[in-house]
Amino acid sequence: MTRCAVVGAGAWGTALADLLARNGHDVVLWAREEDVVASINERHLNDRFLAGHSLTRSLRATGNMDDALANADLVTYVPPSHVLRVVAQQGKRSVKPNATVVVASKGVERGTLALMTDVIEQELPGRSVVALSGPSFAAEVVTSQPTAVVVASLSSAAAERAQDAFSSAVFRAYTHSDVIGVELGGSLKNVMAVATGIAEGLGLGYNSRAALITRGLAEMIRLGAALGAQAQTFAGLAGIGDLVLTCTGALSRNRALGMDIGKGKTLDEALAGRETVAEGVVTAQSALALAQRAGVEMPIVEAVHRTLFEGYEARRAILDLMGRELRPEQD
Repeated sequence: MTRCAVVGAGAWGTALADLLARNGHDVVLWAREEDVVASINERHLNDRFLAGHSLTRSLRATGNMDDALANADLVTYVPPSHVLRVVAQQGKRSVKPNATVVVASKGVERGTLALMTDVIEQELPGRSVVALSGPSFAAEVVTSQPTAVVVASLSSAAAERAQDAFSSAVFRAYTHSDVIGVELGGSLKNVMAVATGIAEGLGLGYNSRAALITRGLAEMIRLGAALGAQAQTFAGLAGIGDLVLTCTGALSRNRALGMDIGKGKTLDEALAGRETVAEGVVTAQSALALAQRAGVEMPIVEAVHRTLFEGYEARRAILDLMGRELRPEQD
């Protein structure tokens, strides 16, 4: 049994905490929201972020960060990407020096353009850090549907510790050493899902979706190569696996937001009333800045950015993609 802390009680954080508890570990889940703490401890439910799914009775929740982190050998961070640094700073003194730290947040930090593992390494220096990513809807993980993900670290021992902690008969974790590739795959796919959602909202068909997914993957590989990732990583679970799931799955928040945009809503209208975060919105800004800094062309990311933030008409953005200069597929 491993003492585990999970920081962030959104749908994904709750599902991972429940998984660890089902695997027999001693797990404490930190939530900012008092009602989430109460519903988990009193009714074994997260009514706000994962409604309708019973949680393992041994899972405990707390609103006290230091209590959650105390004596934890495995710490998993799952807050939205734009608050990861602040959340990590809040409890940094309570994270054991020899703790293995897993980062399951997906995104690129706005402003610094740091990957999520970079943020944690900066705020918690000296710890072994692991990125967890792959095709995984929280609602399916919490109902024990077979799922496969990747745990990537520069430390093979840390990756194996995470693999052992999370793996079960229905949840399979593969180790990996390409942290940059795994993280970029997990973050950039959200932007591509917004794009495919926009196309679907416009009434476009499967041909358009397939083209966007495939050319989106090409953009992801281009940026990854420029930043030192391995191209083959994007052919795996954290690349094409997560990309296909998020671009096509009915549970995808980013696809759903894109559909609203395609149907004519403004970004503010599409975001209004959403309890959960669509990471593709923030990542569209960060990814474009990252591509510009690296000198990499990413036309789909640019089209999403124009549509979300520059008042560009969605149908025109899609037509602009089709009207670009003809070129070889492999470039």
